[in-house]
Order: sequence, then structure tokens, then C-alpha cells
Amino acid sequence: MPGNLRSIAAMFLTHLVCSACGTAHDAKQLRNLCTKCQKPLLANYDLAAVARSLTREMLLTRQDKSLWRFRELLPLPRNIEPISLGEGGTPLLRAPRFGAQIGLSNLWIKDESINPTQSFKARGMAVAVSMAKYLGATKVAVPSAGNAGGALAAYAARAGLEAYIFMPRDTPRANVVECRQLGAHVTLIDGLITDCGAEIARRKNNEGWFDLSTLKEPYRIEGKKTLGYELAEQLGWSLPDVILYPTGGGTGLIGMWKAFSEMETLGWITAKRPRMFSVQAAGCAPIVNGFETGAEYAAEFANAHTCASGLRVPKAVGDFLMLRILRESAGGAIAIADSEMIRVTRKIGAAEGLFVAPEGAACFAALPALIESGQIKREEHVVIFNTGSGIKYLECYD
Repeated sequence: MPGNLRSIAAMFLTHLVCSACGTAHDAKQLRNLCTKCQKPLLANYDLAAVARSLTREMLLTRQDKSLWRFRELLPLPRNIEPISLGEGGTPLLRAPRFGAQIGLSNLWIKDESINPTQSFKARGMAVAVSMAKYLGATKVAVPSAGNAGGALAAYAARAGLEAYIFMPRDTPRANVVECRQLGAHVTLIDGLITDCGAEIARRKNNEGWFDLSTLKEPYRIEGKKTLGYELAEQLGWSLPDVILYPTGGGTGLIGMWKAFSEMETLGWITAKRPRMFSVQAAGCAPIVNGFETGAEYAAEFANAHTCASGLRVPKAVGDFLMLRILRESAGGAIAIADSEMIRVTRKIGAAEGLFVAPEGAACFAALPALIESGQIKREEHVVIFNTGSGIKYLECYD
């Protein structure tokens, strides 16, 4: 029997539920998509029991400042050691000078670049790899345009698992080198991340790989949801008026929305929600197109191209969830040209001392248009998520 499945009782996870059709699935075995409709599965917790075991005040007393401080709200049993490199606990930084340049008085940055492997992908992979090992996986595979591959390579190495990473041939060299130096098996593909995912799907059963693709297993989102928990805690258990999030596969956007719902059920926050804005690249903007046309699902984006490799996801399995969140929150979606991302990167660096990834820069570049259109008011509390370090993207800069 993989792991010690009797210890399933030592956690608050109750079952998995399909995000589309609502079908319940047992959480005691490795699972990918819903067996009924092939849509993403989400982890469900006994939040009443969590509330009896964990309070906001207790979090302050915990010496571990990583995302595992929220252990009762994560799927790994409490008596199982997590696979960790110290992920989470990232700073929320005020951006007064850049904000003043564009007329925003209350602009903040949640800086994920200081995570292990220098991106927010560490959060999701820490939890997903921990659960994969606990449930018996020995080989794990992922398609990646960059940072997800590096994170998987690191956490698989830490866990003693074999990692198989499929990347587009034009993936930034830093990411490819990182994966190889961390011991992963790297295959470069002529195509996009969707082509990489298709190759894994064709081979995973024969090769014995567990597929850790974005939203094709239920636990990367659980690591990413800690973005929402940390943000609320850092803001004194309130939420900002607006969140701008660079969106490829969208796990962080969906995860935060899940966290907000859980926190409200726990009585930690009120029903107030931020307006959520998805920021994409003009060369790959399926969510923007889907939002603007009122679609339930986003059509695949043809001929996807952008230097922001994390945004080059022409078809996301969680597209319907992202579109639902944007509409429920009265938010929106906006596409930014690569040239603007690169131009703004230097402005942010000079103003705030952060070398942000192009994906994060896209959010800063989106602000003037959102202010001009009235979608963001100048006095509102705005938080941008910088998902990684610009040092991984040196080919993008002069």
C-alpha cells in the first residue's frame, strides 16, 4: 500500500470534488482529472473541524514561516513530513514610487521571486510532489515553458523521485539548464506547452509517469492557494480592492479564489472580495478573448507567441474557472504587448529595486489603461503578483 494511508485520518482533507460536474472522488489514491467529465478536481476539507483546531492567532506563534504554517488547510497528513525547500512566506511590498508615477496612492507587490527556484511555482510543486510521493508515485512528469519545470526538478530531487520534463525548444536557457542540473530528464519539443502536454499524455501510462500538469492533478492549486492566505494575513485579515495576476494556466488565480472562500467559511475574513484582473500577453490571450466575447470556455489561441514564457498557454484546462472568477468578482482581463512588458521592467526596477519577470511586468504595464478606463480608481488598494525573477529571462533584455 503506497504511503501510510491509515494516516488519511490525520488530516482535514475529506475528498476531491469535480470543479465542473460536482462528482466526488476518493482522495486516498493518485488522481488526475475527473473520471466522469475530465475537468479539474478540487480538494475539499472539513472546515468546521479546521476551525476548532486552528485560529488566526495561532498562526502568529508558529516558527515555520513557510506555506506549511497552514498545514491544517493543506492535504498532506500532519504526521507525514512534507517535501519542502522553505517555499512561501514571501513579502508584500509597497510600491510608492512606481505608484506615484502612474497616479496610484496604494499600490503593493506580492513578490514571489524569492521562493526556491525563484518563482511562485515552488508553492504548487511543494504540495503536489509531497502528495504524489505520499500516495505512491515514483516518477513524475510535467510540460513546462520554464519555471514549473525548474520547480518540479527541485522538489522531485528533494523527494527522491524521477522527474521527466518536456519543454518547448525555445524555453529560456536558464530554465533548461536549471532542470538538467537538478537531475531531471529534459526533453525539448518543437512546439508549444500544449504539444509538450500531449507528448506526456501519449507516453505516461507506458512509462509509469504521474502527470503533474497544471490543474490536471488536484494539489498544485492547494500550494498556490496559500498566496491568498498569506495576502489576507499580511493585510490584517482584509483583502485589497483589486488584484492583478499574470495568467497562463491560472492555478494561482483559481487557488486564491478558493482560499478566500475557505477563509470566509472559517470566519477569518468577510464576504468582501477583490476585483480580479487576468493579465495576459497580446501574443497569447485566450482568457482575454473569452472574457470579452462572454464565452464560458476560452478557444485555443492560434500561433501563440510571447517572451513571457509563463503566459504562453494557448489553451488552459481551467479556463472556465478563471472566466467565472473574473465575472463573479466584477474584474476583467487585459492583454499587454511584449515590448511594453520589457519597457516597464526597467521602470519598476529603477523605482522599486525589483527585477521582475516579464509576466509580473505585464501587470504593471496594464495599470495605466485600467486606470484610464475607470476600471481601477486612483485611491484604491491594488496588489500585483510578481510571479518570478527577471534573471530567468535574460534573452528578453538588451
